[in-house]
Amino acid sequence: MKPTDTSNPDYFHRVVDCQWACPAHTDVPEYIRLIAQGRYTDAYMLNRESNVFPGILGRVCDRPCEPACRRSRVEDKPVAICRLKRVAADLKGDLDGLLPKPPAVKNGKRIACIGAGPASLTIGNDLAPLGYDVTIFEQNGVPGGLMRSNIPSFRLPQSVLDEEIGMILDIGVHLQLSSPINSLKKLLDEGGFDAIFVGSGAPKGKELKLPGRDQSDRIHIGITWLESVAFGHIGSIGERVLIIGVGNTAMDCCRTSLRLGAHSVKVMARKPRGFFKASEWELEDAEEENVEIIVNHSPKSFVIENGKLTGMLFEQMEYQFENGAIKHERVLGEVVIACDDVILAIGQENAFTWVERDIGLKFNKWDQPIVDTTTFQSTHAKVFFGGDAAQGPKNIIWAVEQAHQAALSIHNCCSGVPVSERPHSGLNLSSRKMGMHEWAYKNDYAPLERRLMPHVSLKERFKKLNIEVELGFTAEQAAQEAARCLNCDVQTVFEAKLCIECDACIDICPVDCLTITQAGEEADLRTRLRAPTTEATQLLYVSSALPQTARVMVKDENLCVHCGLCAERCPTAAWDMQKSTIHWPQAADGGQSCQPEKLKTA
Repeated sequence: MKPTDTSNPDYFHRVVDCQWACPAHTDVPEYIRLIAQGRYTDAYMLNRESNVFPGILGRVCDRPCEPACRRSRVEDKPVAICRLKRVAADLKGDLDGLLPKPPAVKNGKRIACIGAGPASLTIGNDLAPLGYDVTIFEQNGVPGGLMRSNIPSFRLPQSVLDEEIGMILDIGVHLQLSSPINSLKKLLDEGGFDAIFVGSGAPKGKELKLPGRDQSDRIHIGITWLESVAFGHIGSIGERVLIIGVGNTAMDCCRTSLRLGAHSVKVMARKPRGFFKASEWELEDAEEENVEIIVNHSPKSFVIENGKLTGMLFEQMEYQFENGAIKHERVLGEVVIACDDVILAIGQENAFTWVERDIGLKFNKWDQPIVDTTTFQSTHAKVFFGGDAAQGPKNIIWAVEQAHQAALSIHNCCSGVPVSERPHSGLNLSSRKMGMHEWAYKNDYAPLERRLMPHVSLKERFKKLNIEVELGFTAEQAAQEAARCLNCDVQTVFEAKLCIECDACIDICPVDCLTITQAGEEADLRTRLRAPTTEATQLLYVSSALPQTARVMVKDENLCVHCGLCAERCPTAAWDMQKSTIHWPQAADGGQSCQPEKLKTA
């Protein structure tokens, strides 16, 4: 292997597993350190640079960062990253003077956003401070999109939504409520906009065409039903409810049903638990509220008696597996499960009936717009997509990052720069060394178990629909959970020319991630590591030739826990602990000639 090129920002970015896994590349370890120091406002503002909605996402993010957390490599549970994000939002101080302000002079460019969900709001957040006149058209009477209509208030309070949406509107973004767009062609021809962003989500729930479907009004589409509850159109439901599907929407439907009067709620799953789409914590919360999850039942028909829904007929399934996948399935029998209402939560899809097919926009076989996955530009040069409208249903954090990239593309487009010309990510390294054995970060291992989130009691939470179930961490609880972070962004940086090959770092390494050996190809090197490699997709750091023997220092980044003992022990300071700060480009970095930002070391 050639010596590792650490000047490439992606190298150290990938080592910070939580930040690498986050679609918006939020600097997770840094904001956790700020929380540990009680600097909640600073932590909130750092969050907001990338994810825009810390209070919202601190409650409802799908948490792709947590399965990647390095803490789970040394014990079972990752750091409670998402819930610490909420702490920064709950305990933040006065943000006056910290948030973006409307520019004194506009740049004369007008941008239209369709739908006031997280993607369009992010567009406004990124472009309004640059002088763009951004108008968001929303068909409902309140903004927020599916964040408001499909996430129950017992998980996401309306006050949190209003506050963080208000921060964006205060930048000077224009919001036109109760203003559905019925023709994209008309908006293009008559609106006078320089670019149009479509952030209308995936608002159509999937149907289940089975016998009896059209014979009862007690069969509901999940996202439509949740919207009706959110806007006060539905206030009750039958005592026995069946939920078809096991995604996160299904979890919201079953828990909402309990709050509207249901006594028995069953979630019906066609496959075993390992195939569920719902997040594990969503399943846990539902089961804590006595929702019954029944696996291996495939819906066959709705049972209608005298014009009334009385139950559903299911096939009982049995599966054979091979390498974790279903190899064979067979029907064991049939069973009828009684119910008063059925809620279908089997997926969502786009609905572009208002988009004409003769305006230069191309669609794929699933009737989704063909969108560049880097620039989020459609086949029409002035039309961009983001969030669920671009690539189907995902979590809010994906919508935010896609909108960041679309905003950069729009800025380039309006500045006469090709949308494909993207600014490069940048990296800054700064030493954390303060003395011989003293570091500007807490580097001892905290043997603490993951803190459980306190909840409102089962007796209290059902009294009102909008009682938030999760109470959040106190400052003390947050500090204890933050201490579990392993500071993966404080990198072990090696200077080969200073190494005297004394093996002090190798002797002290608690996880045996360091090896001094002869150079070779990667496959060969991996066989000579002191500790067996456990994840071949993770990086190996390989130094240049060491001055004494021309051997190389090899570090398995998968094993390293960034404890800093190698740097403390090294007599020549060949090892140092340096904070890596990644700059992920946004619209403010575009609209000009894009040159890679060079590595800077402090």
